[in-house]
Amino acid sequence: QVQLVESGGGLVQPGGSLRLSCAASRSSSSIISMGWYRQAPGQEREGVSCIRTSDGSTYYADSVKGRFTISRDNAKNTVYLQVNSLKFEDTAVYHCAAASARRSSSCLDYYGMEYWGKGTLVTVSS
Repeated sequence: QVQLVESGGGLVQPGGSLRLSCAASRSSSSIISMGWYRQAPGQEREGVSCIRTSDGSTYYADSVKGRFTISRDNAKNTVYLQVNSLKFEDTAVYHCAAASARRSSSCLDYYGMEYWGKGTLVTVSS
């Protein structure tokens, strides 16, 4: 089992930035991918960005390409999501997740992820 704890959310104006962090309870060589997924009120959860631990490959939803950057600090067992140029539509609860097996064709598919954090709220408002 791996516990994930997110932090870094908050209230930000349009155009602003935040850095979200996801700390894993322990290092696990069995984790093959980690990612960020968000869910806005009344909407389905969607994949935002993910990273494969084997080679560091990163993936982004089209809606955040060029604005969000995912990174990983192996020494700290932490995954980050730098979110820039925030828009109103980025408002959501952002969850971190991890997978130990490949259950879908893309790590952006939230249903393929195994371990989940409780989320951190990002609110974009003027």
